[in-house]
Amino acid sequence: MRRRPDFRKCCVAGLALVLCGVSGAGMAQDASGSHRGGTLKLVASGSAGTLDPQINYSAQYIDLFANVYDGLTGFRKVRGKGGNDVVADLAEALPVPRDGGRTWVFTLRQGVRFSNGREVTVADVVASMRRLFRVGSPTAGAFYSAIAGADLCMKEAARCTLERGVVADTERRTVTFHLMQPDNEFLQKLAFIHASILPAETPDHDVGNVPATGTGPYRVVSYDPNGGMKLERNPWFRLWSEDAQPDGYADHIDYSFGLPDESAVTAVENGQYDWMYDQLPLDRLGELGSRFTAQTHVSPHPVAYFAPLNVNIPPFSEEKARQAVNYAMGRRAMVIFYGGTALARPLCDMIPSAIEGHTDACPYSRDADADHPAARWEAPDLERARQLVRESGTAGQKVTVVVANGSVDLAMGNYMRNTLEEIGYKASVRPLSPGVMFPYIQNSSNHVQISLKSWAADYPSPSNFLDALLGCENFHPGSDSSINMPGFCDRTIQAIMDRAKSDVSLSPEQTLALWRQADELVMRRSPIAPVIEMNVVSLTSRRLGNFFYTNVYGLLFSKVWVQ
Repeated sequence: MRRRPDFRKCCVAGLALVLCGVSGAGMAQDASGSHRGGTLKLVASGSAGTLDPQINYSAQYIDLFANVYDGLTGFRKVRGKGGNDVVADLAEALPVPRDGGRTWVFTLRQGVRFSNGREVTVADVVASMRRLFRVGSPTAGAFYSAIAGADLCMKEAARCTLERGVVADTERRTVTFHLMQPDNEFLQKLAFIHASILPAETPDHDVGNVPATGTGPYRVVSYDPNGGMKLERNPWFRLWSEDAQPDGYADHIDYSFGLPDESAVTAVENGQYDWMYDQLPLDRLGELGSRFTAQTHVSPHPVAYFAPLNVNIPPFSEEKARQAVNYAMGRRAMVIFYGGTALARPLCDMIPSAIEGHTDACPYSRDADADHPAARWEAPDLERARQLVRESGTAGQKVTVVVANGSVDLAMGNYMRNTLEEIGYKASVRPLSPGVMFPYIQNSSNHVQISLKSWAADYPSPSNFLDALLGCENFHPGSDSSINMPGFCDRTIQAIMDRAKSDVSLSPEQTLALWRQADELVMRRSPIAPVIEMNVVSLTSRRLGNFFYTNVYGLLFSKVWVQ
């Protein structure tokens, strides 16, 4: 695995950016509770859509929901590699799988209450798992299709019962999951936010702007997608596991929407807000590195930019046209747009270096191909790309690149447009607000040919980048929750991924070998063009302490305090 840059030393990035140190002030833990209280103020250029925790798939709200909802399992909320660990959350303990990994029995904790005061029951667990399919959760197929009865739920959501797959015993307070085949990542999938346990009476439809009731230390009390969101303490929350769901420091969280990224940087510098969600504009990085070093944080995270290529409509229904985009991708230029080599690196496959299974070998570099890949990405091969466009018969066709309207994404999108023009297409860019853009590019009815999207791991596994984004079960035509944005399905590749997910006889090394094989075959078919992998740069106010970033979540709001 490639070594990360050492941010303990000062590192010089593009445009003379200087960022010294991973964190600002306030890294020490506070065990005394002296920092409890106050209002944490967050800002973003826009909202991220629905408040439904089983539907929303934006990093912006997933990180927020981690402080509002709980599943049977959760990820340990600590820094470093320990944050990858799964721990018991609403369950008393992690169960030992039975029947060769096909049966999992969870015992529900006693005394945990929703924010409306009602105690959580096993009936809520059963209803929540069933609801995943009834509301069309974007990960229902990718994460939970192994549950017995899920096949019917995927075909006819209204008839979904999971009566054979999720069985409750009220007297013993147990919930038993029966799987059709073993799932090596089942505990991680139950820890993901879409498996949040909600009250059984939660409607079986997208709750939209009405917050669902949760069990975490905070609850949403108001939401205006055009203005902002307010959260306050859940009065019924009592700490049951510091690892799974720590108590919050701030009494209130105010989240404002509608401030452009340039203005948000200035507002956080001035202390009007404590943290901004949006990508920091490239032209402000030098200023932050020189004048606001203590407030600027560089955090490693398994996250990447990629370009989904719609395999079902021209021009990228032609494999050679898709390969042309991979050859033409100016990955070094994209690194510069993101902030330079201290913050980003070219990515030539679908497994980032933060995830086991990554390889630096690159078939889409100058003077390389699938049979003779380069040791690493060196430069684009525009002549090869032009040749492939001509051979595909798609030269001269119109192509629209859909991107988010932030300054970094828009700069990348304009560069992609210019590149597409260079290799033979008539290209244009369509910028959309981030909250609109993600569901828009997922819906095949919008006929998006190519787009640019960043993607962070739901949990650290190659499956999050291969099966989640390119699995056959994750393409849902006409749906805003179709995370297989290219509409790609290769049964041979799918069989390899399915074995990697379910064969409990394999060693970890053998499992990784299968993921590498799937990755290699995916890149030959080119339904997607990897662009860069990057670290995350965050700006906070002077009054924010205990900056807390994990491998799974972005800023963990319950762990930071305000002076």
